[in-house]
This record gives sequence, structure tokens and C-alpha cells, in this order.
Amino acid sequence: MSIKRVGIVGSGTMGSGIAECAAVNGYEVVLRSRQQSTADAMLAGLEKSLGRAVEKGRMEEKDRDAALGRVSTTSDLGELAECDLVLESIVEDLATKKHLFNELDRICKDGAILATNTSTLPVIEMAMETGRPDRVCGIHFFNPAPAMALVELVRPLTASEETMAAARGFAEGCGKQPVEVKDQAGFIVNALLFPYLNNAVRLLEGGVASKEDIDTAMKGGCGFPMGPFALLDLVGLDVSLAILDALYNEFRDPNYAAVPLLRRMVAAEQLGRKTGAGFYDYKKK
Repeated sequence: MSIKRVGIVGSGTMGSGIAECAAVNGYEVVLRSRQQSTADAMLAGLEKSLGRAVEKGRMEEKDRDAALGRVSTTSDLGELAECDLVLESIVEDLATKKHLFNELDRICKDGAILATNTSTLPVIEMAMETGRPDRVCGIHFFNPAPAMALVELVRPLTASEETMAAARGFAEGCGKQPVEVKDQAGFIVNALLFPYLNNAVRLLEGGVASKEDIDTAMKGGCGFPMGPFALLDLVGLDVSLAILDALYNEFRDPNYAAVPLLRRMVAAEQLGRKTGAGFYDYKKK
């Protein structure tokens, strides 16, 4: 099962990051967003990112130009019909993803693999929306996708060995280190990471220490590159809350029950870097 042409559905940070990984490593990429203007903006962001790589000496100009030449944009799902792999990275909402998988199954060629970049939702429910559940899996990149080495390959009960082998080949072809995990909420990384992040918010809410001191303590005491609050702001508080809710709904473990402060901040649309304010202020002075 050879993957040469990859469709990316979703116009957010993850979608553009995955597209960059694929294009730089020789895959043809079709970027699809619901609006052509948004898809074109993704391409402009990709060009800017690769431009920075050239400026810093990490990439030659000819390689940047070749990568950009492998990318096209569209607002039409039908343009994904001939892709060998379609990877969605849309909103982390199961009903929305299931609807998309139903549409992709109708549009994409018979041999195509349909994959999700979900960080915690059940892949099997997306697979069963299609007539090809053996060709559906999770391919979970981490943010920022061009920099992060890990990809979690999520195997639902229905996925074939050929599908998982092809997914592994794609991840390795993008220069990533894949690990395989069964289809269980949180997979490996988020199942371990989010109780830690949630309990950091609990410490803050309880007045044990300031967010700055908690971040400093975890960087200095554990050698982490970022403290929990800086990381929550990077991931997005809304995404973090959705992950915690999904984990709690599956396991009913109190460690996964989102701390009220986190829920209140999401209600206030203080979502982190993407809104300019979260636990820290990112607005330009």
C-alpha cells in the first residue's frame, strides 16, 4: 500500500503543520479547508514557515521551492478523491468527525486510507461511519508538528495490518518516530500528561503557589522544557478541556475531572496563545 498523495482536512495549526511535514519529505499534499481563502492562508503560512527555515540555514531555497510546489489548496472535498491517504485535523468533536468520515468514504477512491489526528476520541466510531473500517486508523501528530518527533499510530479493532503498516510508513517517511497504541482515550501521551496538567491547575486554584513558580519548579525540578501553564496555553485550554472530558467519560478517574478554574477560563474564551490570553498574556503591548 504505497502513499504518495496526501489530503489534509482542517485549516488549523495542526493541519498546516502536518502538511509541512509531508511536503518537505516528498509527499504531494492537497490542503482542504471549507473556504478557499482559509486554505490559501494555510499555504501562505506554510511558505512563511519554510522561509524561516531557509533564513536559519536549515533548508536550501531549492528544497523550499520543491516542497511548496508539491502543495495545492482547495475548498472542495472532491479534490481529495485520488489521495492515497486523507488525514483529518478538524475540530475535536466526535459528531463532526463522524460526518466527515462518512463524506470522505463516499468521495475517496476504494484503496485510500482515512485517518484522524484526534488526540483522544474513539477512532472506531469514525471507522464505523465508513464502508472501509479496515482502512481507518489514527495518525496523531503533536504540536508543533514540524518540530515534534513523535507520532501515535492508533489501531482501532477493525484496522488491517496493511493499513497500520502503511500508516507507519507514512509517519517514518515524514521523519517521525511512530509508536503504536490501541484505540483507548488519551492513547499514551495524553493519558499520562493531562492528569499532570489538571493537577497543576488544581494547585493554582488552591493557592499553593503562583503559576510562574509552578512552571519554574517543573522546569527546574523535572527538567521539562515548558511548565504546565505555558504548555496548556500552547495546546489551547479548550482542547485541553475536551481531552480531559473525554478521558473522564471513558475512565471516570477523578484525576481526569477538569478543575473548575479551567472550565471557567474556557467559558471566558481565555484559551491561551490562540486568543492572546490564557494563563499568561500574549497580546502585543
